[in-house]
Amino acid sequence: MGRTTYNPIPPMACEKIIKSVVNDIRVSNKANKKLSDILLARAEEIAQKAADIAKHSGRKTIKEGDIELAIK
Repeated sequence: MGRTTYNPIPPMACEKIIKSVVNDIRVSNKANKKLSDILLARAEEIAQKAADIAKHSGRKTIKEGDIELAIK
C-alpha cells in the first residue's frame, strides 16, 4: 500500500468534524493535521481491502458493498 505525500483531507475539515461533536472547544493546528493523517491512513487501508475484495470477485470496479465489507 503506497502512502501519498499529498493529503486530500484538509485539516480544516477535520476541525469541522471535531466541532460537529463538541462545538465549544478549540482545536490546535497540530491536532487537525494529526486527525487528517489518521483519516487518510485509515481510508487507504479500506481502499486496499476493498480493491482486494473486488479483484477476488473478478471485478475491476470497487462497489459500495466492497467498502462495507472492508470496514468490517
